[in-house]
Amino acid sequence: MGSPRKGKSSPAEDLMDLVAMLPWWAGVLLALVSYVWLHQIAAEPFTPKLAPGAAGSGVVQIMVKGLATGGQYILPLICLAGAAVSAWRRRDRRQLAADAAVKASAADALDGMSWQRFELLVGEAFRQRGYRVLENGGGGADGGVDLLLSKSGEKFLVQCKQWRAYKVGVDVVRQLYGVMAARGAAGGFVVTSGRFTQEAQEFSRGRNVVLMDGAELHRMLQSAAAGSTPTAAQVQPQPAPKPMPAPATAAPAEPLCPKCGQAMVQRVAKQGANTGKAFWGCSTYPACRGTRGLD
Repeated sequence: MGSPRKGKSSPAEDLMDLVAMLPWWAGVLLALVSYVWLHQIAAEPFTPKLAPGAAGSGVVQIMVKGLATGGQYILPLICLAGAAVSAWRRRDRRQLAADAAVKASAADALDGMSWQRFELLVGEAFRQRGYRVLENGGGGADGGVDLLLSKSGEKFLVQCKQWRAYKVGVDVVRQLYGVMAARGAAGGFVVTSGRFTQEAQEFSRGRNVVLMDGAELHRMLQSAAAGSTPTAAQVQPQPAPKPMPAPATAAPAEPLCPKCGQAMVQRVAKQGANTGKAFWGCSTYPACRGTRGLD
């Protein structure tokens, strides 16, 4: 998914957009630093040079002082405007996630949501799991990557699909897997409001690509809204709208993670003593590293 391109914009608008991508406090800090720096330049006394051939240097000095005199007010205002936009976007994302979390089902939370809002919602869900998130915008040379995640020094790619009418197929997963290899990403996520085809699920198994459907995304938001601590306490203060684990004598086809309670997927060990053996791994890996045997 990509965001629509804006028409021609002024340098001031471009700068404000850049500042708005930073945390709001960073914009305020930039405003303070730019004012102090430009004010010092503007306050320096003009000392005309009378030596032959120094006229050009004097003209440059006058131009610099003139730009600094106006810029000491204009540049900080642009930075403050960007900081205000950043703060508003942060509040909007949090409210979007909170509203989705209180819905009774994934369909209630996600149906009717535009792809732009869906992308913001997915980004906020990963922020709540401790990732640093950059809204990249899909399409074009980036291979359709919508979000860039970073955590513990590793990079992850996310592709969002607000598709309800049909299932996400294997071609989408293959595309992301190829971009991951080209860009050296540690892992990737394909997130949809709908479902995935069986072929897509089979392709992702044993690879570092996590498929997250609407129900998984909804549970992820509800887990964060329940007030989980950074240690991810698993006892929810409110009933969670997901099935209870089956008794140990009849393990479900897709069991729940013993650490975070999310659905698990089959994976194949790539290293260690169990290399080549299949096991159940948490669908939110690497955010959660819970595992269990296939028995």
